[in-house]
Amino acid sequence: MTNIGFGDSAFNFAVYIANKPNMLEYQRLNAVMPLVEGEINAINQSCGNGWRKVFNVYAKLLYALDKKYFNFSTQAPTWQDYRDKVLLQAQRKTALLFSAPKIEPSKDIVHIICGKGHAKALISNGKLKTNLVWLDDEFAIDSQNKLIVCPYFDYRQLSNIKIARLADLLTSAEKV
Repeated sequence: MTNIGFGDSAFNFAVYIANKPNMLEYQRLNAVMPLVEGEINAINQSCGNGWRKVFNVYAKLLYALDKKYFNFSTQAPTWQDYRDKVLLQAQRKTALLFSAPKIEPSKDIVHIICGKGHAKALISNGKLKTNLVWLDDEFAIDSQNKLIVCPYFDYRQLSNIKIARLADLLTSAEKV
């Protein structure tokens, strides 16, 4: 099973999402492809506000993480600069994946699945084997595999308060 999506193929922080941008150049993607500066903006322009929210929430989350365990916020002065100049680019250790998670306990990788529905679909079709513990109706965690299910990366579903909660869960998982 190959990882398919955007970002650094040597990622250690992966977000899994059910859909990919509806642009011809991404429909036959069969690996992890690093984005280049300006490409996130091009996707936003072509695909609309939904993708803008996904990229914004991803950058805000990375910026909210504890610097003691994650150095993403040290790579740019603001989350907006991080989104535009660093997010999902080569050698930046992040990925946005359209494929199912490949859990390898020997590797130190954080896995975040966007949306309870996406997580349940992955589990029901046998693409994800995990021991999730549901903390509430929106968040679940498999601490052993550093896997977290959270609301979809959208401002209404994953508000700033919920981004802070997710950041706390990720820090707790990293401390294990």
